[in-house]
Amino acid sequence: MQKIISVKNVKFSNRLPIVLIAGPCVIESRGLVLKVAKQLKAITTRLKVPFIFKASYDKANRTSIDSFRGPGLQKGLAILKEVKETLGLPILTDVHSVEEVAESAKVADILQIPAFLCRQTDLVVEAGRTGKAVNIKKGQFLDPHNMGQLIRKVESTGNKKIILTERGVSFGYGNLVSDFRSLAIMAETGYPVVFDATHSVQQPGGLGHASGGCREFIPLLARCAVAAGCAGIFLEVHPNPEKALSDGPNMIALSQVEKFLTQLKKLDSVIKNKV
Repeated sequence: MQKIISVKNVKFSNRLPIVLIAGPCVIESRGLVLKVAKQLKAITTRLKVPFIFKASYDKANRTSIDSFRGPGLQKGLAILKEVKETLGLPILTDVHSVEEVAESAKVADILQIPAFLCRQTDLVVEAGRTGKAVNIKKGQFLDPHNMGQLIRKVESTGNKKIILTERGVSFGYGNLVSDFRSLAIMAETGYPVVFDATHSVQQPGGLGHASGGCREFIPLLARCAVAAGCAGIFLEVHPNPEKALSDGPNMIALSQVEKFLTQLKKLDSVIKNKV
């Protein structure tokens, strides 16, 4: 039985039309966040694609101590709250410690557990206790069959608003690969499965001082995931990825989103017999 997870007016299910989760990797400034959010809302409204806005107030897992991390919890949440209230968009943001969870839950509609932290029991359970939807990103080191144990951690709180996200598997040194069997394996849990098409092309630590990436493969991997019947696509988007302060090499340009999303929607309609 494929579950339906409702987040505001957005419904996630492996058998319903795809949802887009998208936004910049990190909050670089209030102006940039509002610009991206407004344009993504306009695009998804035209295409009638359900949309969740995402951005991080802190990137706690940067490669270098010198890397930009974001404005921090309070300033970042204030910006996300403005996006939520002025544009009426559901918000996703990631949490990195138990102490952040309660504050983040006051603004975010989906609390995201980063891939590196997916096995941190206290963090996962605390996110579940908020009653908010919890998006668990599968660790690059994790067998998709093991996601059942993470689901049980959230369910132990009585919360069954769970979304699972695939973002590639560690392969060799500084590279990730996407095994699309993972989407089918995780879908057997009944919970909706999202494919992170941008982090899946990341090359962790590939630039030495920072992570690299091969953004040219984002459209290919996203099409493969939609053809596999996923519930949603996760994209990190920036007006100028070359100048992004975090994850630029594996972000898609804002100007490319509408054409790309139009293609994904058509493919999704065929796969899910919604033509």
